[in-house]
Amino acid sequence: MLSQIIDTHCHYDDNAFDIDRDTLLPEILSDIRGAVHASTDEKSSLFGIETAERFKNFYTSVGFHPESMENLPKSPFETTINLARRSKKVVAIGEIGLDYHYDGYDRNKQLDLFVSQLEVAKDLGLPVIIHLRDATEDGLEILKRYKPKGVMHCFSGSAEIAREVVKLGMYVSFTGVLTFKNARKAVKACEAVPIERLLLETDCPYMAPEPYRGKRCDSRMIRFTAEKMAEIKGVAPLDMIKIAAENSCGLFGLDI
Repeated sequence: MLSQIIDTHCHYDDNAFDIDRDTLLPEILSDIRGAVHASTDEKSSLFGIETAERFKNFYTSVGFHPESMENLPKSPFETTINLARRSKKVVAIGEIGLDYHYDGYDRNKQLDLFVSQLEVAKDLGLPVIIHLRDATEDGLEILKRYKPKGVMHCFSGSAEIAREVVKLGMYVSFTGVLTFKNARKAVKACEAVPIERLLLETDCPYMAPEPYRGKRCDSRMIRFTAEKMAEIKGVAPLDMIKIAAENSCGLFGLDI
């Protein structure tokens, strides 16, 4: 089962992996089919590019998360384009979007950054990895305007919002939250998404599934999320992993 897993959203540059990254990552990548690093700023994008060049089944996005607002380069548009052109292993622009959860980030600047990153994706013909938190209305309005190919990552919205995302031609990805006992909203959203539009992710080191909730997550734990997703969709766990993996390859153009 592990050998078929593709983790479409991971953060192995996170400080949680500082203690054992050099030994852990090769071990994980020898166990699973592949992984896509989700970048959050320039430093994170460079980590993704450098790591993708080291491992055949590791790919990366480049881009600026809304929480990177305080440390943006002078021209995020040009910087993102230059980063994307550094490697053929760059398969997406992301993680980009809007985050209104905290008051400290200027919403107008977030909107400008989001649009800029969508323009980069459009110019380069790359899919996007979307982060939306407490900003669904504004985010969907922009996505309806740009109609990018891509994925709504770590989906936490309602079944109705999930259907809107699918109508835009996008994919929907779920983390270990799907396995939580109080995850009725996520389960309903997963039910609403056609199986050919579902992706699996960890968002590691965060969002570890049951029975590891609260611990450091890694890509191998996707099997628990896949088991729950399989139950929801009425298929075998291994079939769910394979379907999600093929969906991932189709969206990101992965050669694994």
